Amino acid sequence: MREASISRNTKETQITVKLNLDGGTHSIDTGIGFFDHMLTAFAVHGGFGLEVKVCGDLHVDCHHTVEDTGIVLGKAFAEALGDHSGIARFGSSYVPMDEALGFCALDISGRAFLVFDAPMPQAVIGAYDACMTEEFMRALAFNAGITLHLKSEYGANSHHITEALFKACARALRQAVTQTGGGVLSTKGVL
Repeated sequence: MREASISRNTKETQITVKLNLDGGTHSIDTGIGFFDHMLTAFAVHGGFGLEVKVCGDLHVDCHHTVEDTGIVLGKAFAEALGDHSGIARFGSSYVPMDEALGFCALDISGRAFLVFDAPMPQAVIGAYDACMTEEFMRALAFNAGITLHLKSEYGANSHHITEALFKACARALRQAVTQTGGGVLSTKGVL
């Protein structure tokens, strides 16, 4: 089974993530309604089994909760993928969301990198700071060992832009983790 269960406890957050790359139920509770919505969309559009439970210092703001969730989810992807053998490795997806169009291209390469090009017209979406999308994606990429490129082609609504990016990332990951058989997809033979 390609799954992982990771917990992380700090003075700012207590987080548990259970991930199954091959599907399953999803249950998300971060204390931030919009973030729960994004992680649910991520699980559904990625075809992942995902349970996330977070208790964070929301009296400060949403930063630690969102970023630390990205850290733990990234670690769960890294553990569930093991040595990366037998997966497609690359994925990309365009996702429209009303007036917005999001794009993601990624490589599960073991080399963490983030390119994020998505201006957010509105700074806040419910109790979620729109700038936290970039922080979440950086934490996910760096802890999973993913080269991740995200771009909002256009859009006027931060909710729609963010949702298009989360869904595009999920769909690209779904492609990249697809089992193809064989060894590691690299001319070097290792990542």
